[in-house]
Amino acid sequence: MIRKKILLLGDFSVGKTSLVRRYVDGSFDDKYLTTIGVKISKKLFNIKGEDHEMIIWDVEGSTPSKKISLGYYRGASGAILVGDITRKETIEGLAAHKEVFLSENPDAKFVIAYNKADMLSDMARERITLDSDIFLTSAKNDMNVERLFMKLMEKMLK
Repeated sequence: MIRKKILLLGDFSVGKTSLVRRYVDGSFDDKYLTTIGVKISKKLFNIKGEDHEMIIWDVEGSTPSKKISLGYYRGASGAILVGDITRKETIEGLAAHKEVFLSENPDAKFVIAYNKADMLSDMARERITLDSDIFLTSAKNDMNVERLFMKLMEKMLK
């Protein structure tokens, strides 16, 4: 079995926990629960006849004024960098999260989630520039959640 540690990183209240809950449990809850420290979940799946276990570290939100322990970063193979598409500052902050993550894990892979896309109009969604590593996601509507995690796993397995 291949095991991979991945981190969900981003500012407070961007939907990291909701993305994990949707992916692992297939559920969504509107109630906001602040993650303190880290919550670890596991997801088992099979790719081309090979068993894999994704160990998902849902890390508490951080901002330039509130840093998290670099100990959480160690040993990660990948990360999902999460921003709230309705809060510009959380999207702009993704560059800093990426920089810290890659400074601790220079060979690791990452993808980006512009979360809470269900709150945008269709016209607004169409104007957002995406590439193959950036996903518009919604944990509430299950929009691109599976694709987000699977893309990260594909990148880590290459």
